[in-house]
Amino acid sequence: MADFDTRFKSNTVEWATPADVFDPLNREFGFTMDVAATDENAKCAKYYTEADDGLKQPWEGICWMNPPYGKDVPKWMARALDESKRGVTTVGLIPARTNTKWFHDLCLAVAEVRFVKGRPKFGDADHGLPLPLAVVIYRPRYGSVSLENDQGHL
Repeated sequence: MADFDTRFKSNTVEWATPADVFDPLNREFGFTMDVAATDENAKCAKYYTEADDGLKQPWEGICWMNPPYGKDVPKWMARALDESKRGVTTVGLIPARTNTKWFHDLCLAVAEVRFVKGRPKFGDADHGLPLPLAVVIYRPRYGSVSLENDQGHL
């Protein structure tokens, strides 16, 4: 029986994007900035690290976004949507949390969503990621959405 307690355990949320996921998207979009990178895994010459805090920096051009997979994913999605209103295109690779309000409001309602087939293997991980992934594409647009539910929370 597989050891699921440790098989997919990780000490980091900053994994390098698999080339077989990134490369076809880069050929399609021609990314100019990586907004959520490390010095080791940046996909573009211009990038922001955790120390830079890409959520607080200006985005420009055509952005690649593989944000840390945790509680802040909705913040990254909201930022990508906001940047689309300023003319920025952002393509993000995120967990497909299709049962959440934020996924419906910040992805399905306002962006192009492509579901990733299989379990891509990130960085030097021994196994593919055990959760579904989606590529979410925010193109330049106008308009707004609310991130709050009836009680004023995400």
